Amino acid sequence: MDFALDRSSPVPLYYQLAQQLESAIQRDVLSPGSLLGNEVELAGRLGLSRPTVRQAIQTLVDKGLLVRRRGVGTQVVHSQVKRPLELSSLYDDLETAGQSPTTQVLHNEVEPASPEVAAALGIAERSGVHRVDRLRLTHGQPVAALCNYIPEGLLDVDTARLESTGLYRMMRAAGITLHSARQSVGARSATPEEAERLHEPAGAALLTMRRTAYDDTGRAVEYGTHIYRASRYAFEFQLLVRA
Repeated sequence: MDFALDRSSPVPLYYQLAQQLESAIQRDVLSPGSLLGNEVELAGRLGLSRPTVRQAIQTLVDKGLLVRRRGVGTQVVHSQVKRPLELSSLYDDLETAGQSPTTQVLHNEVEPASPEVAAALGIAERSGVHRVDRLRLTHGQPVAALCNYIPEGLLDVDTARLESTGLYRMMRAAGITLHSARQSVGARSATPEEAERLHEPAGAALLTMRRTAYDDTGRAVEYGTHIYRASRYAFEFQLLVRA
């Protein structure tokens, strides 16, 4: 690929190179597994100093987009998923971003609603709810672990369909019109079990989300508690000035 580096610009050359590499990764011009070559080769090809190339590469290594492998070279890992905060499903967002999502259903059973789940869904404690635990992956690598609760009798929660499409798509197909949601976003460190499941080191940073979704009648139709790999995932906010 070609790089357009402006040597007269006040923007540092390492940053220009890092931005163009990141753009190529996000557009899948550089797909996961692609090799960039070593720093000496890149520096010679681009007419840059080796420290400049090293700094650009390190910037993307720190973002989790590149990895240095001994005996292999610098390799593209993946593009970070940036999700807008709106009422959409992770599956739809990943598919729109060209990330080829896949799903592993880890648990799908009816169980009594805990006090937390009952309060979120506005139902009596110990009422029946479908609990669905899933692992969402892109390019074969886990991005998020999802736990969702759906009131019993609302939806045919079929495991095969959950592995081939998103939960919100299933709801829409069943005639449920999603209207609004209450959501909170946070962060914490991964437990050893979570880290192993998400292919992260123990104690790695995780993004967390809790959401209760409502249909157009005001009925709570889903409560979810999700965790995301901070190295691969980010939430985007659009902020407006209040008049």
